[in-house]
Amino acid sequence: MSRAIVLNRSDNVATLIDSGRAGEACTLQGEASGHVTLLQDVPFGHKVCVADTPQGANVLKYGQIIGKASCALKVGEHTHVHNIESARGRGDLNKG
Repeated sequence: MSRAIVLNRSDNVATLIDSGRAGEACTLQGEASGHVTLLQDVPFGHKVCVADTPQGANVLKYGQIIGKASCALKVGEHTHVHNIESARGRGDLNKG
């Protein structure tokens, strides 16, 4: 069984502290309890979604916005650069 830590109660992602396999229960620790079933393999240090998140919604870690969901995210889904658009370092979007 893998484990993931939720760093703030408002977070909708948790960070894996053990690698996890698809179909496996992942125990939540820190500011949340319970477990989620992983929908894909999730490597150590990557994030898993712990609350259904619609496309375009903020992704929260540490209680801070780390990006926006580039597609709808389901509980248990591997959440990383393939489905989060960074909210930082995108000054190119503001250029005319």
